[in-house]
Amino acid sequence: MMVSGVDMSPIRDFLLCDTPEEWVAAAGAPQNLHTLLVDHANCEKKAASTALNLMYRYVEHPALLHKLSRLAREELRHFEQVLAIIEKRGFEYPQLTASGYAAGLRAHVDKNEPYRLLDTLLVGAIIEARSCERFAAVIPVVDEELGQFYASLLRSESRHFTDYLTLAKDLLPTLDLESRLTALLEAERDLIQAVDGEFRFHSGMPTI
Repeated sequence: MMVSGVDMSPIRDFLLCDTPEEWVAAAGAPQNLHTLLVDHANCEKKAASTALNLMYRYVEHPALLHKLSRLAREELRHFEQVLAIIEKRGFEYPQLTASGYAAGLRAHVDKNEPYRLLDTLLVGAIIEARSCERFAAVIPVVDEELGQFYASLLRSESRHFTDYLTLAKDLLPTLDLESRLTALLEAERDLIQAVDGEFRFHSGMPTI
């Protein structure tokens, strides 16, 4: 499946479910546009922060340092782009509570090494994959300017998903990656399909 010249098949094959149509409809509702943009900006900041935190924690892995340095720069650039859109449209950039999505995934991360690193990298891959899938999902339901912007993010977000997954496979080849990944993907599917009282970029099924 190609979206704006990007093959989405690896993302769709990786995740266990598509974004529910109810969430897509909520994302296209005018009353949710401000929240969508602000939470997207927050997600980009958090993605950069996660990459930087891993770079500080695991300095013994040069491959990780190189990949995540580039990733952090791209995420901050995306944040700047979303912030510019928010300002152009006359929206404020308020404090916004986060969805329970990332915290729900990280609750499954092992507290002991080396599984802590493995799980954290796999969670990173899952979050990037879902972000990419949602960018593609909202393109048809937002205005043309936003649709073009989200289309422009697909290639880098798809690469970020691959970067995290490759790091997990290359740095920790002796661990039971597949069983850990399956458990985390199942947890992610449950979060995406659960009823959610707040609309956010990674929230579950909207209540209205």
